[in-house]
Amino acid sequence: MPRPVVKCAAILLGLALVTGGPAWAQVDRNLAALLNSGYEMLERGDLDRAQKVYEEMLRHYPENPVALNNLAAILAKKGKYEEALDYLNRALGRAKGYKGVVDRVCDLESVCTAFRVSQDSMVGSDLEDLIKSNILMVKMACASPRRR
Repeated sequence: MPRPVVKCAAILLGLALVTGGPAWAQVDRNLAALLNSGYEMLERGDLDRAQKVYEEMLRHYPENPVALNNLAAILAKKGKYEEALDYLNRALGRAKGYKGVVDRVCDLESVCTAFRVSQDSMVGSDLEDLIKSNILMVKMACASPRRR
């Protein structure tokens, strides 16, 4: 990861850590910016860098449903379906009431959907149903003989 990106990510994580606890996480603009930086890397096809962003985020926010889901989307795209399911199941337990704007970024025959978050907590869809849909799609991919 280029030094300016690492420095920016570190600053954003530091700011996010000192501003409060989990209740603020959905609408905190610094957290949303960091989540969306990983999402933008996904859209550009830079899976390895996006994966590193989400793994780093999960060290600080281990239960963030967007980071968990988007890491699962990366793993699904890489064909690591069992690992993707593990992350999706963790995300599901934290997703109720968490809203996000949805964009499809996995082009592996629609195996999984990654999310871009809005900085407005009133915008978007509840992630719980979307993550349930991702779990179903990944399970179907696991069962498909052409993907094994």
